[in-house]
Amino acid sequence: MTRRPHETPARHGRRRLAFAGLVVAFALLLSGCSPVEERGYLPKGVTSLSPEITSFWKTTWLWALGMGVLVWGLIIYCMVRYRRKKTDTGLPPQLAYNVPIEILYTVVPVIMVAVLFGKTVQLENKMLDTTSQKNQVVVNVVGKQWSWDFNYVHEEVYDAGAQAEVSRDTGVLEGSLPTLYLPVNERVEFILTSRDVIHSFWVIPFLQKMDMIPGKVNKFAVTPTEIGTFQGKCAELCGAYHSQMLFEVKVVSKANYEKHIQSLRQRGDIGFLSNALSRSSLEPDQQQYLPPNIQKSEIVEGK
Repeated sequence: MTRRPHETPARHGRRRLAFAGLVVAFALLLSGCSPVEERGYLPKGVTSLSPEITSFWKTTWLWALGMGVLVWGLIIYCMVRYRRKKTDTGLPPQLAYNVPIEILYTVVPVIMVAVLFGKTVQLENKMLDTTSQKNQVVVNVVGKQWSWDFNYVHEEVYDAGAQAEVSRDTGVLEGSLPTLYLPVNERVEFILTSRDVIHSFWVIPFLQKMDMIPGKVNKFAVTPTEIGTFQGKCAELCGAYHSQMLFEVKVVSKANYEKHIQSLRQRGDIGFLSNALSRSSLEPDQQQYLPPNIQKSEIVEGK
């Protein structure tokens, strides 16, 4: 590092000490991160693709932070280094342009955006892939104002949900949430449809969500890797009781999954629950559910 003629040794030493202090402070900050901070404040993922999603999220933010620090540093450096001094008279030398720097400032951002776009598309293709691997469980999730129905396609049973009951004092009442059961370590394909307006299927620890659009079939697949109960919700404003359009996902062992499927059969929830129903098509004193009037193939094949 070259020393400016007017810079004293003491001042030069203080600058180097301050720089070293910043490096040490940044290193200590990183080493003291909690698990939440290490994930970039994302929820803990519970699918086979979660580590890759989390890594991409963190890498993107670290590169963005690095570029931000560089730009802020250059701005502050110019403000301090070229500030007007009391001894200055008139304006400093004016520069019209600098072709090499302008090319650098154009090419580097273009390369960065291209790389980010390519990596995003690559990961997105993995998240939306439903054909490269065998889907062991297929669930048609039907969104409706303001709850969820679950058609277990291969097992030919369904579970019809009702709107969650919420208390001002205690929150969601126990046992009132529609519950989707999934077997651990088995690939699950979600086939998403809506009966009325646009909804969005979001299981928070899956680290991905997808819209449910009337008249359109959307799909994605995940492999849950941890047993537990996880929260889900609608992530698209869909009407007056959008905030109560909640559900939960229970990832269980294969044996417990089969036990749940058998309980649905014993309850009489056999077949394929219609995707054509809506609140407005039924009388107030009727249930929201009628015998199926739509073929499974019309949903599974995306028609």
